[in-house]
Amino acid sequence: MRGWRCAEPRGIASLQWHDDLPLRAPAAGEIRVRIEAASLNFPDLLVLQGRYQYRPEPPFVPGAEFAGTVEALGTGVHGLRPGDLVAVTGPCDGFASHAVVAAQRAVRFDRDVDPVHASAFVLTYGTACHALADRGRLQPGETVLVLGAAGGVGLAALQVALALGARVIAAAGGAERCARLAALGAHATIDYRCDNPAAHLRAELRRLTDGRGIDVVLDPLGGALAEPAFRSLAWRGRHLVVGFAAGDIPALKLNLPLLKGAELTGVFWGAFTEHEPQAAQATLDRLQAWYREGRVRPVIDSRWPLRRLPEALARLQDRQAFGKLVVLPDPD
Repeated sequence: MRGWRCAEPRGIASLQWHDDLPLRAPAAGEIRVRIEAASLNFPDLLVLQGRYQYRPEPPFVPGAEFAGTVEALGTGVHGLRPGDLVAVTGPCDGFASHAVVAAQRAVRFDRDVDPVHASAFVLTYGTACHALADRGRLQPGETVLVLGAAGGVGLAALQVALALGARVIAAAGGAERCARLAALGAHATIDYRCDNPAAHLRAELRRLTDGRGIDVVLDPLGGALAEPAFRSLAWRGRHLVVGFAAGDIPALKLNLPLLKGAELTGVFWGAFTEHEPQAAQATLDRLQAWYREGRVRPVIDSRWPLRRLPEALARLQDRQAFGKLVVLPDPD
């Protein structure tokens, strides 16, 4: 098989292209997938830097999310058959032409679903729905602030929050991005690309909520905006910690949750699927129903040939994307 492999995690430069990677037959409990699309996620960059909570043993093929056709089954696999379209998630394996993975990592999609959409669905929409509906208990009519709303998780959270009947304030860097978020249904937007983003965020949230504050923050960024967002919560507000795409892991003074009766809640989709697989499957069933109804749909920034993966990762790293970047393997 063909694809990219990392022998020593030191960033995008550590990727090496191979035309002859080994492809083994699936063992018991495994499936072999011919990959049709693989989407990029911020954790892919962390894995390549050796900074993610899971560190695969080198050499490895990176790529945490991909979709394709099941080619072969190992013994003991039930509920899947050759020809099925599946989306696969996990820390590795996606940036290649084929993958052999544990069957439990695969989610079956209807055959008429665009594989590009399937490849860009499970991690971001699963995270967003688990965060807002489960951990955040978001109710119709409540107000949610989505930080980093132009990214993969942020755009998924915008759509999920609208499907749940919430009022959405979408925050992103740049007027053009904010305009696109408004076109996608955000009730209000905040452009934090300014001289004092923290102060601007707080002032805008006071104005947009008439001083009441927001009910839920979905925060995939961390960094300097985490504390001002938390300080903008209403009484009994919930701040959902999804990730740290801004680079810095912020520290929060614990008197702030006390004074607001507020919650600071961690959201980790991967651990959720391991500890509560039935609840995670129910979340995915709900999301697939919304997809069929047209209520959620991945926003694709751009599509790249697999051989240009380093360029696509650089676009993700430089925060130039609006939505998901997807790489497509060359046809056989």
